[in-house]
Amino acid sequence: MPEFDTSHVKNIVLLGHAGSGKTTLAECMLYEAGLITRRGSIAERNTTGDYHELEQERGNSIFSKLLHTKWQGYKINIIDTPGYDDFTGEVISALRIADTGVMLLNSVMGVEVGTDIIWEYTEKFKTPMIFAVNKLDDDNADFDKTVREAKAHFGNNVVVVQYPRQTGSGFHEIIDVLRMTMYSFKDTGGKPEKMAIPDDEKAKADELHKELIEAIASNDETLMEKYFDKGELDEDEMKMGMKKAMINHDLFPLFCLSAERNMGSGRLMGFIDNVCPSANEMPAQKTRKGEQLTCDASGPACIFIYKTISEPHVGELSFFKVYSGTIKAGMELENETTGVTEKITQLFLVEGNKRTPINELVAGDIGATLKLKNTHVNNTLHIKGRNYELPPIEFPAPNMTVAIESLKKGEEEKLSLALHQLREEDPTLLVEVSQELKQTLIHCQGDMHLAVAKWKIERQHKLEVKFVKPKIAYRETIRKMADASYRHKKQSGGAGQFGEVYMRIEPWYEGMPEPTDLNVRGRDVHELDWGGKLVFYNCIVGGAIDTRFLPSILKGVMEKMQNGPLTGSYARDIRVCVYDGKMHPVDSNDISFKIAGLQAFRQAFQLADPQILEPIYHVEVLCPDDLTGAVMGDLQSRRAIVEGIDAEGHFQKVIAKVPLAEMEGYSSSLRSITQGRAKFSMHFQAYEALPFELQRKLIDDYSKTAKEEYA
Repeated sequence: MPEFDTSHVKNIVLLGHAGSGKTTLAECMLYEAGLITRRGSIAERNTTGDYHELEQERGNSIFSKLLHTKWQGYKINIIDTPGYDDFTGEVISALRIADTGVMLLNSVMGVEVGTDIIWEYTEKFKTPMIFAVNKLDDDNADFDKTVREAKAHFGNNVVVVQYPRQTGSGFHEIIDVLRMTMYSFKDTGGKPEKMAIPDDEKAKADELHKELIEAIASNDETLMEKYFDKGELDEDEMKMGMKKAMINHDLFPLFCLSAERNMGSGRLMGFIDNVCPSANEMPAQKTRKGEQLTCDASGPACIFIYKTISEPHVGELSFFKVYSGTIKAGMELENETTGVTEKITQLFLVEGNKRTPINELVAGDIGATLKLKNTHVNNTLHIKGRNYELPPIEFPAPNMTVAIESLKKGEEEKLSLALHQLREEDPTLLVEVSQELKQTLIHCQGDMHLAVAKWKIERQHKLEVKFVKPKIAYRETIRKMADASYRHKKQSGGAGQFGEVYMRIEPWYEGMPEPTDLNVRGRDVHELDWGGKLVFYNCIVGGAIDTRFLPSILKGVMEKMQNGPLTGSYARDIRVCVYDGKMHPVDSNDISFKIAGLQAFRQAFQLADPQILEPIYHVEVLCPDDLTGAVMGDLQSRRAIVEGIDAEGHFQKVIAKVPLAEMEGYSSSLRSITQGRAKFSMHFQAYEALPFELQRKLIDDYSKTAKEEYA
């Protein structure tokens, strides 16, 4: 029998901007429950959560960690998440399987931009949320300001359950307006003494108690009637109402903490036990087919993989949540995505880097297993005979791209395998082998994300690599009509080569009229893989070129469009009319007309006012009001066009379109300018004309290295 049934398992995720104290709070919770005998600290690099060598080097969380504690008859699974937006994927995957979020607010900084970003995901998942105002022992702490900002950002559903009697170095008393009790802590923290609320705080506590009751009652008609009848709700009624409102995402209780001094964590855990929902109290999961999957330990077995990591000497460890049934070691489950049957050979409870073997896990619980050969993040595994597939986690698009190269020849295959493993562990890191740019590209969330990837490649895979600036995927086109002809003639003993092509090219646009001075015999429209179109006309009259050679001419044109005349970039949006030429009864063949078509196209292209197009990205930067000027100045130095500024809560959102070529290093630059208080996102918008002086430089640089075709 499992130690805890489904209703006694609580799953929480610790959220918050970098530096808000998540890992320190997790350490307190383990210590208060007696699972560890000494609280580790970030400074001493010995916390249970931040056990990874890289995290200890850098002094901050990089990966989400699964921990658990036991408190008053309940098991609390704790997922500690990183605070930097470079590691948003770790936060999203944890939110996907948690049943309650605990959002830490730094009482010195208030609501930070990272908190706002995370909140968007909690809204999407409708995760029940608790706020915890931390660092109240700091001399610059401002509880009231933090609460005002929380209400301004997240609505008046943020309701105070606790407030500090004092802040700063003298912080040691918390007044709880749910229980109408004051908790007084010793300097060393730990278990507080329960005391009556002092007379000088009674009026404030009564007012906040009334606000709390009204907020709870307003979300439940039955409780509202009781409140009107009695003018009060008892503690059990308030807890019941809070749980229901939290599940509906209608109420967000706010607590007080000093995680550093271990003050307030025990009361928070008590609230999690007593009020926060278990998985079986949350709305049933829906499969991709719309079926409801009830969280029931006696139901059909079904698990969802939310994270994988690869550990030296151990192999791949898959983390999962049990959404239905009871999972036992030795059980065989079917992967709905791959159709492969996987054997759950071992089950583990996870405590940071500790793995404790167990025999079974019930619905609602979270655990890990080893060596699932054909199972990945976002896969659903279920008992045979079912077809359950749970909705996948949607990870954010990347904000940064670099090219990666091996420093040693012959290690390309090893690098490919290393990148594949990185991708398995981190779905927000994308790897692309670009045929167009002839580079291997890494798409990631920012410079810190990239630094982690490099560390893993070098330390875990023992490969020497370097990151280089990725080439820009320019496009080439034309701005006016031009005619050209080319005769290809080659004699080398025996049969020769002969083909002559007369060609007109024009800029193509949707709805352009048909040629009026040419006799159109045929028209082909080609949607190009790289965007845009090639429209190819047969305007040959009198049999000057046999129609069997037209595909070869088209092939030559297409080949040159794949290696544009100006810079070798793809060409697009061109209309080609082949209207005359000559052929030889013996020497004309496909290769002759392919070469003639290619060279005629190249010559016409150079006469048609050629233009290089560059990729333009839509960029949004979320930053505090006082940093808007600095952010805009930096963007404008990157040839950006600022299109607007919108207010978003207490932050400003700067909207701009920026050439991709100017976005190199933007992640680190923005972090430097704003001290990490701003976030950005970007996505492709359009191709636009490159300024003349930059176009000339690109053409000159290319001409030094380009090789003449068929010379």
